[in-house]
Amino acid sequence: MEQRLKVLFAGILSLIVTVGVARFSYTPILPIMLEQTGLDTAGGGWLASFNYIGYLAGALAAAAVSDLKLKDRLYRLCLILAVATTLGMALTDNFLLWSVLRLVAGFAATGGLLLASALILNWLIRHQYRSELGVHFIGMGAGIALCSLLVEFFARSGLDWQGQWLGFAGVALVLAVPAWRWMPPPDTGGKTRSGQALVDRPPGKMFSRLLHLAYFCAGWGYVISATFIVDIVQRQPGLEGSGNWVFLVLGLAAAPAVIAWDRIARRTGYIPALFLAYLLQLVGIMLPALQPNLIGAMAGAILFGSTFIGCVGLVLTMAGRFYPTKPAKLMGRMTLAYGTAQILAPAITGMLAARLGSYDLGLYIAAAMVGLGALLMTLLWRLERDELALERHSG
Repeated sequence: MEQRLKVLFAGILSLIVTVGVARFSYTPILPIMLEQTGLDTAGGGWLASFNYIGYLAGALAAAAVSDLKLKDRLYRLCLILAVATTLGMALTDNFLLWSVLRLVAGFAATGGLLLASALILNWLIRHQYRSELGVHFIGMGAGIALCSLLVEFFARSGLDWQGQWLGFAGVALVLAVPAWRWMPPPDTGGKTRSGQALVDRPPGKMFSRLLHLAYFCAGWGYVISATFIVDIVQRQPGLEGSGNWVFLVLGLAAAPAVIAWDRIARRTGYIPALFLAYLLQLVGIMLPALQPNLIGAMAGAILFGSTFIGCVGLVLTMAGRFYPTKPAKLMGRMTLAYGTAQILAPAITGMLAARLGSYDLGLYIAAAMVGLGALLMTLLWRLERDELALERHSG
């Protein structure tokens, strides 16, 4: 296998392990845990929030570390933590220990999302390939789809919640091996293979602030569906048992969409592509509340799956292009904004659902946040055009 394919597959597999299994397996297992353990809906929301607190800590670490070799070591540590925390979920029913495990699993998720993204983008730029992360982010959609299929297979095999966590740990261990071996050690030189200098071109302060705020809004919208979609569907009359299939459709929609968003961005630019992704994501979030049937759930899953991944992939690619010598610098800071929303939103939504007996209000709030993000994208679009016009005038 050629080196470029090995690098890309290492990234895809790292996302399946650290995000797909260590993070997203919780979503389809949550209804089973609510049924078979003492966990309630509010507690489920808090466990999701602890996961994102860990993710926020990982983002801080990624933003603080500029040395590529240290990033590589952290990447490999995250693979180990992803396997260990998935295994640990099966070995206890103590809420405090679960909280710690979800916290550490959240930290591990940065291995695939931020550290692998930074290492791969740096490798692509240095070897003068197209600097896009669409292929890498196939791992997120593939991870979601794999988790859905595995939970369905485990359930049909008669496994309880503990057996399912054990099964996921075994899958993570198998996939972590090539994710470890195929990721090459980083090149720390300041030039590409042909001798071109790598130069950072950071965005202006106002552009950066608006982009951070817009990404916070995307994080709020993303986390509600990503955490609760299976339980939302399972609670709807006549849709009992359909949650995992809806989650599978979400993952299948996400996997190819990342490449499509790269192509859209090539034609329109990154900000217009993001504006479109926000609008479609808003509709995807709202559909399960507006159409509480299987068609609404499936259509919402397709729209949400194909857009949340576009938001993540496009924003992180932009961040890496601004800082080609240290791509995780802005990636980490952007993820702090995204991660802060992911801490607040599940806890609030879980408590609202426990009190009201429905996730509808939480979905409306999430849709409103994404709508605000789309509005901010229009401001960024105008700011970007003004900056380009100023550059042409001064040139």
